[in-house]
Amino acid sequence: MKIYKIIIALLPCLMFSINAKAQNQQPQSPEQQEKQMLEYIDKEVKRLSDLLELEYWQEFYVDSTLNHDLHARMEELQNMQKAKVENSDLYQAISDKWMQQIDNSYKRFFTEEQWAKYWKSGAKRAQKERDKRASKR
Repeated sequence: MKIYKIIIALLPCLMFSINAKAQNQQPQSPEQQEKQMLEYIDKEVKRLSDLLELEYWQEFYVDSTLNHDLHARMEELQNMQKAKVENSDLYQAISDKWMQQIDNSYKRFFTEEQWAKYWKSGAKRAQKERDKRASKR
């Protein structure tokens, strides 16, 4: 019973420190955002290459797909932000649209075995979540 009282007493302190940390974070410059995105793309290409045993040409297509679609998604989201759109559902719809586009592209150049492995590695769950959000809209 004492442990619960301690946790309840410390909870406001924890919430305050999380809030203070979030307020102290500086917005990233466009160069920092671009660098972060390119690092993510490199990591994702390597992850998929290791997971699916991709051929060199498939790695090229994964890299090209991610570079195009993630940059297009970021541009579209930034345009919404500049227009001061506050509806988070619209932002999520844009993100879902581009993630679906990435999956559609992958399906074109992955083999059936690679697609099945990719699908089982979490893509199927992500698709179900996108479908669920789409049905709510």
